[in-house]
Amino acid sequence: MKVGFIGLGHMGGPMCRNIIKGGHEVLVHDLSEAAVQACVYVGGIAGGSIANVADQVDVVMTSLPMPKDVEAVALGPDGIADNANAGTIYIDLSTNSPAMMKKIAGELADRGIVTLDGPVSGGVVGAEKATIAIMVGGDKAAFDSCMPVFESFGKTIVHTGELGSGCVAKLVNNMIAFTNMMAGAEGLMLGVAAGMDPAVLNEIVRNSSGNSMGYRGVAKSALERDFAPAFTVDLAYKDLRLALELADELDMPLMLGPQVHNVMRMARSKDQGGENVTAILKVYEAAMGQQVGPAK
Repeated sequence: MKVGFIGLGHMGGPMCRNIIKGGHEVLVHDLSEAAVQACVYVGGIAGGSIANVADQVDVVMTSLPMPKDVEAVALGPDGIADNANAGTIYIDLSTNSPAMMKKIAGELADRGIVTLDGPVSGGVVGAEKATIAIMVGGDKAAFDSCMPVFESFGKTIVHTGELGSGCVAKLVNNMIAFTNMMAGAEGLMLGVAAGMDPAVLNEIVRNSSGNSMGYRGVAKSALERDFAPAFTVDLAYKDLRLALELADELDMPLMLGPQVHNVMRMARSKDQGGENVTAILKVYEAAMGQQVGPAK
């Protein structure tokens, strides 16, 4: 199966390289020439443009930061819609809006192109190790035909149901993860404000009922004072906004998600949007005038 991959960033790059290593012929494209060459180095083929990639493959995938970026690549001038052949399968691996995916799918269907939404979870480490979860909504036959490609870069691969359901699963997962992360930041700050050694407190929580992946992430950043971006506050803010928009569409009250979103907004107002999402801890530190973890 000939694959096209557009968007070779923190997640897209390692996912694409694993597809190449899995034995698939892959045409790649990104605005960064260095990112393209990293994939060419392991056997990928530089596509040169979105149009050129879309025209030559059986399956074209995108991994992009924002829904507007996905829309531009899929439906914009010289994009996938204008250049992919009838029968092509388009898979968006980004964290996207279900409504946006349905809009894109409707326009691509008029060109004979099948759309799947396939957001992923597991972070950059999971992308590098090919252990990420892939949640895929859309046509089951198309999903089944793409399984060899999915298996080359993911471990847990689930068909979630109709188109858009993969996006819903990802937004729910991320909202839970971010909420756990903020609870961890708040708890660590409370303990330190009360005089506890954060390393001792961390040892207790990691081995008790408060433990979670979100907690471990924020505790690691706090104790190492390392907020270098793997997944930024800005991207988390976007993902959570999409979850809140989905709740608005369903007229469903959310109690915790909006509060986490507000803390992210506060972090962004302090120019921390480009830092790792665990930098939400700094909002509490600023409020208390006290730092969790050693000074650097």
